[in-house]
Amino acid sequence: MIVRLGFVAMSLQLENASPSKTMTYASFSKLGDREAGIRKLERIAEENLRSSLRILKHCKASGIQMYRFSSKLIPLATHEELAEWDPFAALKPAFREVGEYADKHGIRVSFHPDHFCVFSTPRPEVLAKSELDLINHVRMLEAMELGEATKCNIHIGGAYGDKAVAGERFVRQFGALPPRLKHRVTLENDDKTFNARETLDAAEQVGVPMVLDIHHHAVNSGDIDDEELYNGLWPRIVRTWDMERGRLGLTDAGQLPPKIHASSPKSLSDPRGHADYLEAEPLLRFLRHAARTSEHVDCMLEAKSKDEALFKLMADFKQLEAEGEGVRVLDGGRVEISAVD
Repeated sequence: MIVRLGFVAMSLQLENASPSKTMTYASFSKLGDREAGIRKLERIAEENLRSSLRILKHCKASGIQMYRFSSKLIPLATHEELAEWDPFAALKPAFREVGEYADKHGIRVSFHPDHFCVFSTPRPEVLAKSELDLINHVRMLEAMELGEATKCNIHIGGAYGDKAVAGERFVRQFGALPPRLKHRVTLENDDKTFNARETLDAAEQVGVPMVLDIHHHAVNSGDIDDEELYNGLWPRIVRTWDMERGRLGLTDAGQLPPKIHASSPKSLSDPRGHADYLEAEPLLRFLRHAARTSEHVDCMLEAKSKDEALFKLMADFKQLEAEGEGVRVLDGGRVEISAVD
């Protein structure tokens, strides 16, 4: 099985390359000239896009074929006091350049809208804001001219006192979204509420692929044992990606592989928090089981040390390779995994 690994938003190896520079609305509102303030927001967004392009070039040079964009590329993009502002005309060339580079060099990119993008909410105003946030992310992908294989990953949301009802509400409210939005989404299990089985059930009902977060599963596994995870849930998760490739007319499993997230607990007292780096052995154990049924998997690392965590993980994998542990490092961002017996 071939596994590509990627990282999120920031590079700790590049200087002055933050893709998340911002301006608060308090600062914006103090500016005397509203139009000048809007132009400043657009300049900040253009700088964030230039930094994103630099990070993509860093990925290409390092052999990394996965990257998640910052959701903060456009400051105040969905603020209610700036509802009349449409930044995409001014930013179109910068967005297109980012998208062209990712597409040309085969870098799988994505977004992960923030935790307040929740479609299980019982509150109409929160639902409206969630849809607005998703629209903003989809518009950014469209401005990059990237097709529907490029996704935004979300969670189901909160339980609001009744998880079964909240799950049903998610299916109903997410299912009511237009295809333009639904076809851009993957659904991920979370670390407190909706476990892997519940998330997969919802993903199958609304017809979107599921992203398995193995750290979230470790801290919110419910009654799911390893037998069910490896032999029951994982093959079903893979089928959600098979169906999506079929919908998009993709015939090669390597074009849109199943995607997982990996991170390590920050500490014993904070098992849900993400550590700076990643423990290689738990990830390798999962991958060797997945290799029994999958030829390709993409793995997004959610470690706090970003690209440096990825480089350290690759060094750890090289050590495990030398020890005969079923992994072979192919380049700076890919490994080949042997299936467990």
